[in-house]
Amino acid sequence: MRSLTLGPSLTVSPTSSLMKQPPPFFPPPPPPRVPHDSSVSKLGSCRATQFVDLFPAVSPEIVVREARLEDSWEVAETHCSSFFPGYSFPLDFMLRVNRLVGMLSGFSIPTGCRRTCLIAVIGGSVDMFLIGAEEFKVGGFDGRFSLSKGYVAGILTIDTVADFLPRKGPLRERRTGIAYVSNVAVRERFRRKGIAKRLMAKAEAQARSWGCRAIALHCDSNNPGATKLYKDLGFRCIKVPEGADWPQPKTARDVRFTFMMKLLNTPTTT
Repeated sequence: MRSLTLGPSLTVSPTSSLMKQPPPFFPPPPPPRVPHDSSVSKLGSCRATQFVDLFPAVSPEIVVREARLEDSWEVAETHCSSFFPGYSFPLDFMLRVNRLVGMLSGFSIPTGCRRTCLIAVIGGSVDMFLIGAEEFKVGGFDGRFSLSKGYVAGILTIDTVADFLPRKGPLRERRTGIAYVSNVAVRERFRRKGIAKRLMAKAEAQARSWGCRAIALHCDSNNPGATKLYKDLGFRCIKVPEGADWPQPKTARDVRFTFMMKLLNTPTTT
């Protein structure tokens, strides 16, 4: 005859004496309620990338600010590890030193133009204790020092020099009122955490504070992720007129760029 299974090890047949007095029924406790967007995995463990969602007060905060002189080596490291990941010692070290020297000495800009380096910092980024004069600048870096520096996870450069914007008129005059973004880079282990979006938001705010009416950049045409990010932020692809000699970033010859621009809603004066 057919048997009924009660649990993993107890089997009761219709002739068993237990059928005469069924045991009391205790319903199992309901499973713990887990929100739809919970960061707890099905195995009951918390993965490293989910720790911030579960314990935001313990996890390091990400703050975007202007780079200071003390951040210069990490800025160079972030740049080289993102754009030249295939290099190994000693070439990678030499590349970082070259980039560092270039940033510190090559930030000379024409009169009336501006340039600054923005960084995304993780941990210890509250600017409560800054040492030095606010006007002290070294290249594009703030010359002050902080007692709570933090760790550089992403970088971005923004300027109004217009080196990579098409010149205007027969005299090829430098364009004004357009901020240009370059060297957007995030360290590999911190990607897909919204850091690039935070950097771009800060760059737009910086451009508005400079009175710019638009912000532009060049995006690698073979990087669909970056292209989607910029489009989601409101950038539009600008078609280069046929035969036009528009400047482009100096990289490998096989790299193709898409020129993108976004209009800024700057307050108007009456």
